[in-house]
Amino acid sequence: MTITEPLRSRWSAPGGYREFLQIAFPLILSTASWSIQHFVDRVFLTWYSTDALAASLPAGLTSFVFVSFFLGIAGYVNTFVAQYVGAGRPERVGAALWQGGYLAMLSAVAGVLVALMAVPIFDLVGHEEPIRSNEVVYFRILCWGMGPLILSTALACFYSGRGRTWSVLGVNAAATSVNIVLDYGLIFGAWGLPEMGLRGAAWATNTAAVCAAGLYLVLLARPSHRRRFATYGAWRFDRALFGRLLRFGGATGVNFMLDIFSFTFFILIIGRVGTLELTASNLAFNINSLAFMPLIGAGIAVSTMVGQRLGAGEPAAAEYCTWSGLHVALGYGGIMTAAYILLPDLFLLPYGAGASGEEFVHARDLARSLLRIVGLYCLFDAAYIVFTAALKGAGDTRYIMYAGFLMGLSIMVAPPLIAVEWFDAGVYTVWVFIVAYLVVAAAVFYRRFRIGPWKSMRVIEEAAGESSPAAEAAS
Repeated sequence: MTITEPLRSRWSAPGGYREFLQIAFPLILSTASWSIQHFVDRVFLTWYSTDALAASLPAGLTSFVFVSFFLGIAGYVNTFVAQYVGAGRPERVGAALWQGGYLAMLSAVAGVLVALMAVPIFDLVGHEEPIRSNEVVYFRILCWGMGPLILSTALACFYSGRGRTWSVLGVNAAATSVNIVLDYGLIFGAWGLPEMGLRGAAWATNTAAVCAAGLYLVLLARPSHRRRFATYGAWRFDRALFGRLLRFGGATGVNFMLDIFSFTFFILIIGRVGTLELTASNLAFNINSLAFMPLIGAGIAVSTMVGQRLGAGEPAAAEYCTWSGLHVALGYGGIMTAAYILLPDLFLLPYGAGASGEEFVHARDLARSLLRIVGLYCLFDAAYIVFTAALKGAGDTRYIMYAGFLMGLSIMVAPPLIAVEWFDAGVYTVWVFIVAYLVVAAAVFYRRFRIGPWKSMRVIEEAAGESSPAAEAAS
């Protein structure tokens, strides 16, 4: 046997590299488009003002803490769609999508209520002026756009859950284009649009979410989708199905929210070290999205493949799919690790094209060092994303929630706060904790994947006369 024969075998096997990439590649490009969107947004804000840049990440992340709960549940529609398709029950797909739509309505109301809390939240954070005033404005506008974002996320699952991911790419590319054009126009007042600075960036983001949701609604109206999947016929509220979505997706939403909270708290702690350190961290984390967001796309593909195999009663095939996804994710993570460590200036170059001043120069120099730290944890981040995605595709969401909460509190929240407030720690000391978090998380979820009960789990209801895998395992 040659050294390349196992690779060739896994390439063509069911659940191998080729099938994974067929599903994952459009999703990777889609999530890369989100990265490009945020990357360009931060570049424009860098050109506009360093204060706007410094405010954008903490305010954006704080809004995302609230959005993430609903986003985690809406994204879990993907698992329901995948398991219904795997079980040969496409007529239930439309009902699952509509429950995500009702969730979006709730999120829109929640977004308006959360926006009212903007001033006290950032008064509590205690950043310097004018950072605080910019944070309040950016946070409030993003919260107003919560409903369309959740709706587009739920509707995208119709395609991602079936493994038909090119449509997701098309919609995301269109929405990203709208965002980039409006970003420039509304930030700088180009093409007759008002100059709105940071407010313009937020409104551009909201408008792109509305466009994405509208495009999905148009695509779902196709007669073939309406006949086979009941995309418009199963619009009624399904109490039992909505309850299962909240049961399994709710744990994912809570975990996602706690993850974002931990990371946001981490950023806010850096803000207490100093504005320079906060600006440099914003630059590093924004560039890190070029590695992180494509891995999220790979994770969605793993969840889809695992869900479809478990829906069809094939747990061994689900495990095989996960390892295929991990191999590809680690390959990409390795490339980005080398690039961040060896070529940090390449990624920082666009920020300097329209920015100047001594403050930016110092922030760029610090960001160069922080990018090398990002390179240290890229591979662990890839493993963490893939293993949690596999567990979510099965329905093992409560374990992820509890483990994520404990690790976030004990590594990402309490130690950095103590280090800064009690020991006057610097930015490098604080960054050590994010590396530690991802190393520990990758190990914890690898162990759960290897020995956990996920293979016997299922999130969809039993069809008439059918016994679930979990029930069969217990008998």
